[in-house]
Formats: sequence, structure tokens, C-alpha cells
Amino acid sequence: MFVRSVLILGLLALTACETVGGAGRDIQSAGRVLERESYEAQRY
Repeated sequence: MFVRSVLILGLLALTACETVGGAGRDIQSAGRVLERESYEAQRY
């Protein structure tokens, strides 16, 4: 029972890390788009 609980908690921790990493990449991508669009708006 203890081993099973530790394995489940470990898997949840890995999943959470991947989710946070994915969110970070999404936010970074959105920032790049905003930066590019603001640059384009300033050019014209």
C-alpha cells in the first residue's frame, strides 16, 4: 500500500511538472506573438 501511494504521488508530481512546463511554453509563445505584433504596429 505504501509503495503504491509513493508511486502514485511520484506520477502526479511528474505530470504536474510537465503541465507547468507546457503552460510556460504557451505563455512564452504568446509573448513572442505580442512582441512581433507590437513591432509590426510600430513600423506602420
